[in-house]
Amino acid sequence: MARAGGKKAGSRVNVLVLPHGAGLPLPAYQTAGAAGFDLVAAVPDSKPLKIRRGGFALVPTGLTFEIPPGFEAQVRPRSGLAAKHGVTVLNAPGTIDSDYRGEVQVILINHGPKTFVIARGDRIAQMILSPVTRATLAQTAAVSKTARGEGGFGSTGSKATRAKPLAKKRALKAKPAPKPFPRRRIAPARPGRP
Repeated sequence: MARAGGKKAGSRVNVLVLPHGAGLPLPAYQTAGAAGFDLVAAVPDSKPLKIRRGGFALVPTGLTFEIPPGFEAQVRPRSGLAAKHGVTVLNAPGTIDSDYRGEVQVILINHGPKTFVIARGDRIAQMILSPVTRATLAQTAAVSKTARGEGGFGSTGSKATRAKPLAKKRALKAKPAPKPFPRRRIAPARPGRP
């Protein structure tokens, strides 16, 4: 589906604001190119949530989302929280199924060096709407063989291997113009010589 001006129209997502989420802004994309919209904490004004170092907590958003069939919502960390405070989403990415109708809550973990405090309205995570492909599983007696086989959990090593250098391409040069035949100087005939 496309809108006038060539912009792609997104999927509609109905959002129910729960009583403890009243007054908070709805999730929003922060830039024109943002893939996810931010979720904010719906903790009481008078009671900020504190996550001690190494601890985790379930943070309410005060929102219920009606995800369209054929889609899921993924709850992902905010890079700023991770880089500045060591705080991230514990089960990243958290999946919100299209048939879930409860409050979206975010499990945050504090890997940082000190207690992290979350106040009402703080941006705590981002949500991305993503299409879902459902598979049909079929039991089989064997699976196909591959070069990798059963190698997993670091079986390909921990060091990056150097890529083979690309063959140098020969520069195409214009062929030089053919040299003109050398001009011979014809000596005038001498008397007595043929």
